[in-house]
Amino acid sequence: MRRKIPSTTALSAFESAARHQSFTKAADELAVTQSAICRQIGTLEEFLGLKLFRRSRRGVALTEAGTSYAKKVTSRLDEVERDTLELMAKGGHGETLELGVVPTFATKWLLPRLPSFANEHPGITVNMSARTRPFLFEETSFDAAIYAGESRWPGTEGIFLMHENLIAVCNPKLLGPRTTLSRADWSRYPLLQQSTRPYTWRDWFSSRGMQVDGDMTGPRLELFSMLSEAAIQGLGIALIPRFLVEDELDRGLLVQVAQHHYLSDRSYYLIYPEQKSETPALAAFRAWLEAQARAYREPIGLG
Repeated sequence: MRRKIPSTTALSAFESAARHQSFTKAADELAVTQSAICRQIGTLEEFLGLKLFRRSRRGVALTEAGTSYAKKVTSRLDEVERDTLELMAKGGHGETLELGVVPTFATKWLLPRLPSFANEHPGITVNMSARTRPFLFEETSFDAAIYAGESRWPGTEGIFLMHENLIAVCNPKLLGPRTTLSRADWSRYPLLQQSTRPYTWRDWFSSRGMQVDGDMTGPRLELFSMLSEAAIQGLGIALIPRFLVEDELDRGLLVQVAQHHYLSDRSYYLIYPEQKSETPALAAFRAWLEAQARAYREPIGLG
């Protein structure tokens, strides 16, 4: 049975015109004439039996149907391009694992360890893309994701990696002659806030039996990488998981302000769709990652 699929030439013309909201810019990008773009999109609209663009003297604009279709076409063409480049690069050999990751975890913890996985599994390529919020696997090309949260996502399988042990750090110059802060000192220093977790400092102080005025005020930054750099630059004190700043602590760029550890309500997981749980590349990566994370599961003496 013949598939009811438009030509890739028509889809490419539509995707470009939709992205630019212009037939002229699409023609320039694809090195064809504007009339060729018009013909391809007209052919596609005839094939679909509906209008994808509204034409006017001021130019073109996507219809509601065109907007929805453009998102899906762009995603599919991106997948085809990625698969094509992968096949060309590998000559048909090897496997690829597409991984969605929380960015700072990937940069500071995973990537420095990844060479050992590459040495053990030279036939597996790990591709990573940043994802900071939950998503539906069926709407992406991801095989798995590393996620920080309170539990695994519904409809997925996965493994627990490690708890999130938050410590307070800053540039040593910010403290001056002090090495630690007394309970009375905290309100004198700016507290760097994570914008997605507004109560983290309050919870951290509460775990020490403390209340501090202004515990929710201070510069707001989204990612741990931003908090770390802001702390290094002397902008304030930050709460960051220890495993994300081990190198900075070793190099003296940051110091731990208080010898107090606090396990937040978030933990790190590797999650994946059930149907992909036994794919060879994912199985190999899962076993390696669990072994790497095991050292960070040791009980922490809180104090």
